[in-house]
Amino acid sequence: MAADHVSSPARTSAASGAPSMVHHLRAAGTSLVLDARGTGVPVVVHWGTDLGALSVVDLAALADSAVPAIPPSSVDIALRLSLLPTPREGWSGRPGITGFRPGDGTAALDLRLVEVNPVEVSPACPPALSILLTDAAAGLDLRTDLELSVQGVLRLRHTLTNTADSVFELGSLDVTLPVPDRACEILDFTGLWSHERRPQRSILGHGVWSRESRHGRPGHDDAFLTVAGTPGFGFRAGEVWATHLAWSGDKRSWAEKSPLGAATLGSGELLAPGELSLAAGESYASPWTVAVYSDAGLDGLSARLHPWIRSWSAPAPRSRPIVLNTWEAVYFDHDLPTLTRLADAAARVGIERFVLDDGWFTGRSDDRRALGDWFVDPAGWPDGLHPLINHVRDAGLDFGLWVEPEMVSLDSDLARQHPDWVLGSAGLPTWRFQRVLDLGNPDAFAWLFTRLDDLLTEYPISYLKWDHNRDLLAGSAHRQTAALYRLIDAVRAAHPGVEIESCASGGARIDLGILGRVDRVWTSDTNDPLERQVIQRYTGVLVPPEYLGGHLGAATAHTTGRTADLGFRLATALFGSAGIEWDLTRASEAELDSIAEWVGRYKALRPLLHSGAVVRADPSDPALELHGVVSADRASAVFAYVALAAPRAALPAPLRFPGLDPERRYRVSPLGLGTDPRTMQDAPPGWLGDGGITLPGSVLALVGLPAPLLNPEQAALYTVDAVPAGH
Repeated sequence: MAADHVSSPARTSAASGAPSMVHHLRAAGTSLVLDARGTGVPVVVHWGTDLGALSVVDLAALADSAVPAIPPSSVDIALRLSLLPTPREGWSGRPGITGFRPGDGTAALDLRLVEVNPVEVSPACPPALSILLTDAAAGLDLRTDLELSVQGVLRLRHTLTNTADSVFELGSLDVTLPVPDRACEILDFTGLWSHERRPQRSILGHGVWSRESRHGRPGHDDAFLTVAGTPGFGFRAGEVWATHLAWSGDKRSWAEKSPLGAATLGSGELLAPGELSLAAGESYASPWTVAVYSDAGLDGLSARLHPWIRSWSAPAPRSRPIVLNTWEAVYFDHDLPTLTRLADAAARVGIERFVLDDGWFTGRSDDRRALGDWFVDPAGWPDGLHPLINHVRDAGLDFGLWVEPEMVSLDSDLARQHPDWVLGSAGLPTWRFQRVLDLGNPDAFAWLFTRLDDLLTEYPISYLKWDHNRDLLAGSAHRQTAALYRLIDAVRAAHPGVEIESCASGGARIDLGILGRVDRVWTSDTNDPLERQVIQRYTGVLVPPEYLGGHLGAATAHTTGRTADLGFRLATALFGSAGIEWDLTRASEAELDSIAEWVGRYKALRPLLHSGAVVRADPSDPALELHGVVSADRASAVFAYVALAAPRAALPAPLRFPGLDPERRYRVSPLGLGTDPRTMQDAPPGWLGDGGITLPGSVLALVGLPAPLLNPEQAALYTVDAVPAGH
């Protein structure tokens, strides 16, 4: 794995006329070349495939050769894309920074390079770059931090400081990166409640393809990843360049192609007019833009992002426990006998964590009241939660609790006592019959932290399911998001052993800003396995599977009314942070036996599922999918073959298993979960009739194996294990 940094002396002052610099960061097949010569904003010469070891002379020649011609009827200088493009440089696309001083009009910035400082992040990584710029006349300093991880993940952010005496009104501060002309196909995502992460593709023509979120959270329709790639790129093939903004508030991301020839990807926080005013000496740091290049399709992005996220995520005290959440089991119908029976059923099948969902606090009999009154309801729980928690822990499970700290019901003691803590005017419509609590209000923040702290101090709670069930629609999204981060950080500092799940009416707040603070995300409010297959497939491009909460629900899904076989539900919930959201006291003994077998399989496979490489075959038939997880040493894997609908052909394409070592031999065997998938075939493929087959990895990947003829909405699982040489 290459990891080089080539430049002239480590600290260079452009203003003093010291030697010019061209920086080359390399890691894991990725190169970034930055031309920091001269006195202007540094220019990105190349971001993409590794260029190999280049000498200082080669780098200078590369930077020189990248200077383009000057076309007619244009600025009379060569147009080059800097790290912070502005009209001052002749850039007529979306600018990297906008703002003004009241009374002075829009700022026409002229940023000058002060210095470039290589910074060691860790011995394993290429040195990061800290780039200092200034506009003395405008009274602004700007620092750009640029890092390339050992996995090949690029991170950039800007920090703007107001050095003048008057206020500077910041309009935008964004990261912009160039992509080559061959990256002309765009993929991003949309969706809605319980149908998140729907992919959409388009061709990048002249102009801007822009996505904006004004939800106060990313939203169910979050663009999520903006991917530019070579035509027809898929999971396993094609060059792709992708960006993601690690921010949980309002945001924007875009791809832009100029008629002048340049193509870019960009992202930044979406600031409302007047939302961010910098007084003298104040600074604003933009959220990190995470940028990734791959020459192996979308799976190549995951191959960089997942190990990178795992390198900085706080490890859970043990493997991600398999949970039972009470929501779709009992909804608001809480009573001790019912819940203790449910806990006993959970223990019978091997569940490790019992999570009490909405309905436990004072006056909370439905979703129209009591949010904010975070006291255990004395009517329903005269002895507090201790009897339930003691029973759960005696059964061998730990205990988790649902909260929604950012929200408040108008019909609550909190709203009646502190109406000034509620964001927005009195006429603002409610959403799910609730409003938003102003976390930026110091008194509201302190009160809320005290309530959470008291609960976690009084009760042995191992886990908080932290929900967020509406858009903001009022107040400052920036202020609210920053306060949310401070609140989670404060709770974790006071109770470091407590794990937190981020839920936002399902998958409306899944981003790398929140992921740095939580142990799990609730991928979607739907437990319908057919919907979940697509949601998990695409959410998993960015997020490792151990973060993606996925539950076994009842046969008929709460969100869609669709009925699914137990086997399809089990196979779908296996690939992630697994759990159950079903009243197991109503399950038959045969169903409980199958669930117990599934739980046992999950626990055995968990080390592989939560550490391996996620791989997805590119289907020739959109009704049929093959995905899996391959261990880091490529000695073992587990795959799912999924029929989403009826196939196009009577004999579907073979199962081709990606990600294996082509030089090793593997045994492919069916994996049972206590219930077999339904098929429509007079006889299975011959290799399945023999209980499995042993072949080289190259054959399994390129030729594949005949597929079973699954009925729609069915899944078959397979283990793939390397066999010793000679077998």
